[in-house]
Amino acid sequence: MPDAIFAHPRLAAVYDAFDGRRDDLDSYLALTDELSADVVLDVGCGTGSLAVLLAAGGHAVVAVDPAEASLSIAKSKDGAANVRWIHGDATVLPPLSADLAMMTGNVAQVFLADDQWGQTLRGIGAALRPGGHLAFETRRPEYRAWQEWAADTGPVTLNVPGAGVVEQQSEVTQVSLPFVSFRTTYRFDDGAVITSDSTLRFRSREEVESDLAAHGYRVMEIRDAPDRPGREFVFIAQRR
Repeated sequence: MPDAIFAHPRLAAVYDAFDGRRDDLDSYLALTDELSADVVLDVGCGTGSLAVLLAAGGHAVVAVDPAEASLSIAKSKDGAANVRWIHGDATVLPPLSADLAMMTGNVAQVFLADDQWGQTLRGIGAALRPGGHLAFETRRPEYRAWQEWAADTGPVTLNVPGAGVVEQQSEVTQVSLPFVSFRTTYRFDDGAVITSDSTLRFRSREEVESDLAAHGYRVMEIRDAPDRPGREFVFIAQRR
């Protein structure tokens, strides 16, 4: 089940406002051109920020996400009609022959169990043409981002169009490496309080490389995230 932050209609509606400008998407758009990818699969597309940009750039885009509320927001965006939206995950994709699959926003970290992660990698591989690429980022465990999250507990309040004044507050609830759990609470000006609990898995570079190799990929390059240097790995792998 997707976390409430993605699956609850009221939280999905304010997600983009609190997520802010997605500077990371610029590098993924550039990578799409670098790899000459015409058909792109966006896995865990969320509210569709990347998918609509790719479609606007002339790419054929298939975007998949298990959170129906997030997909509803995505489908309401300008240019959404040019994207093929799928409610589900990478294990239930129709036959595709994508040049490139991408997971942005640290989607790779939501797969907690080894079998779940493996099934996702296999599903993506089946959707790629032979020689197609997979690109995604994941936070570096050694950076220990959860320490910053634990120290930054102050609320953020925004006036969100269509939703009114909304307060967001996050707290780290458990650190049991490689798992880190946190809770995000939203308070709406009509008195509603909605919480979302999330857990992420922090895999080492070596672990991710091993997982990719075991599921039919060849790691081509591991880059530093240009918008968050020193904090994330960006993996670029090729289907063997």
